[in-house]
Amino acid sequence: MVDQNGWVNNNGDQLVELKTHVETTTRLSDYEFASSVEQNALVYDCENLAPKIASRDGRRAVMAELGRALLTGPGVIAFKGMYPESSVVDRVSDVFWQIIDEQHARGEAKGDHYAKPGSNDRVWNVQEKLALRNPEAFVDYYANDFVSLIATAWLGPAYQITTQVNVVNPGGDAQQPHRDYHLGFLTDEQAFEYPTHVHLLSPVLTLQGAVAHTDMPRETGPTMYLPHSQKMVSGYVAWRNPLVKNYFAENYSQLAIQKGDGVFFNPAVFHAAGTNQTQNIKRMANLMQIGSAFGRTLETVDRQQMSNAIYPTLQKRKAEGWSHEALRNSIAACAEG
Repeated sequence: MVDQNGWVNNNGDQLVELKTHVETTTRLSDYEFASSVEQNALVYDCENLAPKIASRDGRRAVMAELGRALLTGPGVIAFKGMYPESSVVDRVSDVFWQIIDEQHARGEAKGDHYAKPGSNDRVWNVQEKLALRNPEAFVDYYANDFVSLIATAWLGPAYQITTQVNVVNPGGDAQQPHRDYHLGFLTDEQAFEYPTHVHLLSPVLTLQGAVAHTDMPRETGPTMYLPHSQKMVSGYVAWRNPLVKNYFAENYSQLAIQKGDGVFFNPAVFHAAGTNQTQNIKRMANLMQIGSAFGRTLETVDRQQMSNAIYPTLQKRKAEGWSHEALRNSIAACAEG
């Protein structure tokens, strides 16, 4: 709730407040470029979208729609076939598995703060680690134009990508529903100290997303979302409310996606990784926390070191005839704005 002086608090009936936002239907007719609505989230087919973003005007029209969908629409967007050639995803996955194996060999248990220990394997700052270990895989992976499209649609140019690979192991329990960086990482008491306009500002400083590095049928526990929940102004102090958590558990959306698909969402959308109910599938995603040029990114990354590492590959790709746009996309994923 917001009090009479304009400060966010956790008084009042937060569940009623949440329902006023989320109990709505996402209509496909409101989104010219979307291919379908699944579980109240928007789905875009990248093969169909590609020719529409080839021109400047077409690209700006699509970006305007994506930005609107994240802000005042469902807040959740899936890109089908974002990486149609799975080989580049597999090359990057090989690096991720190598790093995870090394962590285990050193006796390190890296997880996250929203799940029980052992439920998942997390590699922090994998953006820098990938660039240094396999610069060719990095350059080829981040040349993807749909990463640039959605990042620019939400944040504008000069965005900064940080990534963390996350593997939810067989039997791994679901996360608790939450909001994300920035205010989502604070306690309620800390969040109370920020004016309401900061609660409104925080979501537009970060784009949250993930690229599937394995197929993710529902039994593997892909991320659960509550579409339209980003519109709840007091959500940063409401998501710990047991009634809100129960409502989330009974009403979430969970999109089954395939390797190479991407899902991006407003970080104020209530979300949580699901339970991996399989016996033998390790569900891997490359989590993207993309920061605005005007904010502070989630992780500290040595972008000069990364740039030096990938520069020879960029020269090679340019000599091979890569387009300016593809080179620009890879550089944007690495350099300092």
